Order: sequence, then structure tokens, then C-alpha cells
Amino acid sequence: MRLGIYGGTFNPPHIGHVGAAAAAAGQLGLDALLVVPAGVPPHKALPPGSPSGEDRMALARLSFAALPYAQVTDAELRKEGVSYTVETVGALAGQYPGAEVFLIMGTDMYLTLETWKDAARLLACVTPAVLSRGSEDDGRIAAYAGQLEKIFGTTTASINNDIVDISSTQLRELLPGRAGADFIEGPAYAYIIKKRLYGAKPDFTWLRARAYEMMKPKRIPHVAGCEAEAVKLAGRWGADEDEAREAAILHDITKHLELDDQLQLCGKYDIMTDNVEASEVKLLHSKTGAAVARDIFGVSDAVHDAILWHTTGRADMTLLEKIIYIADYIEPTREFEGLDTLRGLAYRDLDLAVIKGLEMSIEDMSQRGITPHLRTAEAMNWLIAHTPRYKGD
Repeated sequence: MRLGIYGGTFNPPHIGHVGAAAAAAGQLGLDALLVVPAGVPPHKALPPGSPSGEDRMALARLSFAALPYAQVTDAELRKEGVSYTVETVGALAGQYPGAEVFLIMGTDMYLTLETWKDAARLLACVTPAVLSRGSEDDGRIAAYAGQLEKIFGTTTASINNDIVDISSTQLRELLPGRAGADFIEGPAYAYIIKKRLYGAKPDFTWLRARAYEMMKPKRIPHVAGCEAEAVKLAGRWGADEDEAREAAILHDITKHLELDDQLQLCGKYDIMTDNVEASEVKLLHSKTGAAVARDIFGVSDAVHDAILWHTTGRADMTLLEKIIYIADYIEPTREFEGLDTLRGLAYRDLDLAVIKGLEMSIEDMSQRGITPHLRTAEAMNWLIAHTPRYKGD
């Protein structure tokens, strides 16, 4: 049996790591590959803000899941204190008696191998397998391989590895700026966004794709229009444009669900409903949508609340909540009497526009024999009381 052991901090794991593992498995003819996220590595401390071992383990499992021969092990994460490769390899290799063991590593790490703890003992039980980035690495690997053979009597395997121009350090810098998604396996990126690891904020192209998958196709033009309107309004009134975009993209992600499914989500997320909400999908979808947005996409409290109140409004709405409420009302695909007037008002006086929108909503529901939710009246009355320039009709 030919066994590969591939360790690293994987902080976070990226497509370069996965590609390297696949190249090693193919070129070495591995029967199995153990991926070992580092615990506390002896050569460098994990950077501040690094995820927990549990999260790094989850990211590694999600990243390497497409390789059927790969198994991610928590052998080092379970240990307390500094982890040394010689100890980890000894424990893992002992589970595969008689296996030929290859220790997979990058060129830079390989060139320090003789300085590792108990290097002689380590090299007596493994063959170093080095990931080469090209001809320059090949020369250095060959020279150092000769040196190791003289000292330790070991041979070295070289792996031709396609270069991916990214590092985990670079990704940690990119993720807070809504970049880097293309360098991370999809399920791992989704996990990072869900938990907002590394201070990550979702790439908007990725976020749209995920959100649109959760909607009926006919709803997408409305959501796209709401996004465009929300960003313009945020720019006009000084709100955070990124948060406005996030909230608009996600505000209708549960709108397609039937009443029973809405109520199941209410149970799952411990959402309290009143008698009016419990029978109205239109009212429930804002509550369930906010909960799902937080659970799946890790949205901030501000974005969560903007989604939560985008249907009824509430007393003392935040600026972002007002923007999402009115953007949903006036986005370009909407058509109703008085819309042009309301659109113009939204860019002249946001509070008056929200009042007008609430009034129109109450009037429309009353004409259709529907009792408006109490929160809508509370939102309107609060704004009227706090907007001295309001003159009424």
C-alpha cells in the first residue's frame, strides 16, 4: 500500500492545496491520502483571528471532499501543545502497517527538512514527496535531495504541481473585501461566509447566484431591481451601500415557500408569530427570510433587521430598514398608480416617502378587504409623529 500524508495549517484551504493533493496522489500512485490540519505548528504560530481547530477541520473536509482517496484527520488538532511531524507521522503510519509512506510538502519546507525534530527518525520511515513549482524548484530539490541522501540515506520524490497564484495569507487579506471566492472550493467558501470566518464578506456574484437558486425565476427581476434601487438610495442617503446590496439580494429568499414550509422554518428558528402572521405567507417570508439569511449567509444584525421589517415596517426604523422597505416598493419592475411620484419623493425626502408607502400599503389592503398588520400602522404613526414636515394629504 502507498500512503500519502499531507499536512498544513490550511488556514484557509484553497484550490492550490486540493490540486497539489490530487497531483501527489496521481503521480505517486497513492492508495490513500491523509490530510492533516496542523494543531500548533512548531515553525510558526497561527495568525490572530484564525478559526478554531473545529472550523479548520470542517473547512479541510469540505475542501478535499471531491478526492475519494483523501481522508482528513484531526490527529494534530486533538493534541495539546506543539505538534511535531515525527510524532504525527509515527502515529498515523502505525495505523497502516507495511505501507510505503510519502510525506508531502512544499519546496520551501522541504529545504529545511534536516532541521526538523528527530529528522533521522522521521526520514527512516517516510519518503519526502516535494511539490515543485517549476524548473527553478527542480534544481533546488535535486541538490538538496543529494544532500539528504548522503546524510540520511533517504530518497526524494518530486511532484510536478501546477502553480496556483494564491496563498492562504493572501486569501485572509482578500476575504474581508468580498474577494477570493474563486480560489476556495464552493462548499468551504459557503462555510466561511456562513460563519464569517476571517472577517469574510460574501462576493456579490456568488451571493446573487446562491440567492437566485432559492427563488422562482419570475421573482429574480424584482430582486435585481430592488438591489439596484437600494444601492442608489443608500448612496443618496449615506447608508452602507454594501449592506443595502446584501439585504436587497436576500430579502425574498423564502418568498417562494408555501405556508406549511414557512411555519416549519418558524419552528426551526424559534420565530414567534402572531395570529395574523401565522396565516399569511406575505408576512411570514420576511421573518423566515431574515432567519435563513443569518443562518446560511451570516448576515449582520443590520442586514437581518432590514430583511425582517421590509414587509410591514416597524416603529423607529433604521436608515437601512427604510431604504430596503422603499426600494422593495419602488424598484423598476413595479407598476402602480402614484409610483412615479413616490420614486421622486424617495430621493428628496426618505421619511416622507416611507410614510407615503405605508399609507398606500394600508389603503390597498383595506380596499382588498385585508386587515393590515398592526406594525404597519405603528411604523406610519411613529414616522408621522417624528416628521414635523409631514402635512398629510
